Amino acid sequence: MTVILNLVYQTLLAYIGALAFGIILNIPRRTLNRAGIVGASSWLTYEIVIYLTRPVLEKNWCIIVGAFIATTVIGLVSLTMSRAQKVPILIYNIPGIFPLVPGAQAYQVVRNLVTGHREVAAENFELVVIIVGAIATGFWLAELINRLRGMRRLC
Repeated sequence: MTVILNLVYQTLLAYIGALAFGIILNIPRRTLNRAGIVGASSWLTYEIVIYLTRPVLEKNWCIIVGAFIATTVIGLVSLTMSRAQKVPILIYNIPGIFPLVPGAQAYQVVRNLVTGHREVAAENFELVVIIVGAIATGFWLAELINRLRGMRRLC
């Protein structure tokens, strides 16, 4: 029960964060709610993947796989919503990715560099680069799936 309440709470906060980031980016008002839904669904996917892979994978690999799958979900949901409202896909991609950006790990890199712990900073930097690569690969996979779905409609 506690896990479910925690997921609901974090999903709600991800919705608010993506919505607020959409307001900062000045996206159209009619798309704000859906941008929040994209951010919330991506964070919920990320947390569920981490929860399910925790017994099987190491902590860093859970984060990487979660970011990859959540970003793929962002790409797929964003295209569906952008077609429904006839707006560019970036209207949903950018606020949707906001909860997944590895800001805490990037902060740890800078903090460890400043305090003189270069080895720890290098490890954290490596993790940041791999997470960003997983995010880029997730968007690539979502684009590939969307193009394959489009090709199927043409046949």
